Amino acid sequence: MWPLLLLLVQLCLCSGYEGSGQYAYGDDEDSYSRRYKGAPWCAPIKIKHGDVSCRTPRGEHNKNVMGTRCKIRCKQGYEVQSPEVVCMANKHWSSNYACREIRCPKLDMPVNGGYKCSDGSYFNSRCEFFCSPGFSLTGQKTATCQHTKVWSAAVPTCVDIDPPKIKCPTVKDKWAEPGKLTARVSWDTPEGVDTADGILTDVILKGKPSKSDFPEALHKMSYTVFDRAGNKGSCRFTVRVRVRRCSSLFAPDNGYMKCNSDGDNYGATCAFTCTGGYELRGSAARVCQYGLTWSGTETACAAMNINVGVRTAAALLDQFYEKRRLLIISAPTAANHNYRFQMTNLQQAQCGLDLRHVTVIELVGTYPAQIGRMRHQLLTPALSLQIRLLLQITQRSFQMVLVDKQGMDKQRYPFPITAAELFTTIDTFPLRKDEMLLQQEAGHGCQS
Repeated sequence: MWPLLLLLVQLCLCSGYEGSGQYAYGDDEDSYSRRYKGAPWCAPIKIKHGDVSCRTPRGEHNKNVMGTRCKIRCKQGYEVQSPEVVCMANKHWSSNYACREIRCPKLDMPVNGGYKCSDGSYFNSRCEFFCSPGFSLTGQKTATCQHTKVWSAAVPTCVDIDPPKIKCPTVKDKWAEPGKLTARVSWDTPEGVDTADGILTDVILKGKPSKSDFPEALHKMSYTVFDRAGNKGSCRFTVRVRVRRCSSLFAPDNGYMKCNSDGDNYGATCAFTCTGGYELRGSAARVCQYGLTWSGTETACAAMNINVGVRTAAALLDQFYEKRRLLIISAPTAANHNYRFQMTNLQQAQCGLDLRHVTVIELVGTYPAQIGRMRHQLLTPALSLQIRLLLQITQRSFQMVLVDKQGMDKQRYPFPITAAELFTTIDTFPLRKDEMLLQQEAGHGCQS
């Protein structure tokens, strides 16, 4: 009976042993040794997440006698420290035989980002990476812990590739101020926003800055902002400056027009003058008004109407004051050689005389038979004599007197001169410089 009971106990100890990892006893070797003191046995091997295969030195039925060798195999995802253990004389196995779950190294946290894992760093755990707002993921989005204790992908980086945002101002059309062709335009400088770290390095304006005077035109402007990663964001806006303008004015025939500002813009003033020998009719100056109409009345230059019926030479000469220069040519007879030569020379230079505002008065003969002539108008003998007396011109010989616009006796010639010599003298007069400038601007001149 007792031998049979002992055999049953041995069978019970071995049942489910090989490959099952299930035993009736615990895995505490010290507890096992105390319970079976004197028995040459190690504690039965119990394997979780794996199985064991043992062989004894002499083929004993008990698989945990001294000298027994056991090979440990773990399930996928688990590893054993020693793949083979031996039951030693001290009734302990030669090394640890537990199957421990495979674990990968802890992942580094990506800068400006993070990750979430399904099972930490253990085998088959799947980690998904993400980036902070404003940053984009570069690299693999996920990594899985493999049985080789290596993650399937490297830790990705979070890169700031999103451009910063900036909103430009909206500027309404501006009208130029009176008398000006520009308008002062102001706006608030826009502020950029960075979606990543919120740090901007530079804001650049293309175009005139705020609170500047802008000329009449459509001005295209832009702001560009940069973040620390070098990304840039831009916005555009326009500034339009308009000028109120009247209809165009033109210089009257035989006259000049000089305008300030741009000549036809709101607030501009145009002043008119007539050439020598012509008198102003209408407004001497006109202003472009807010309603885009010109003030005053239309301007014209009418030919001077010289009254030769006056009684005195002074009254005659006063009509030329500040308007025309006088060249008075006196000769004792119409047959005088100097007179005939002089008149022939001046007739060929009539354009130059008009250009220099010169009126020629001829005094020919002796009183009372003398004749006075101013182009097609005749002077009485008495008026002609008064001119000679007033200017101290002799009747007995040829003589010329040049009088300026202020009535001053400027030059006397006892002999004929060429038109070029006469013009050279007149062009040195102070008023003549301003006249030449006006004539040049207006395009007045002799064609030959």
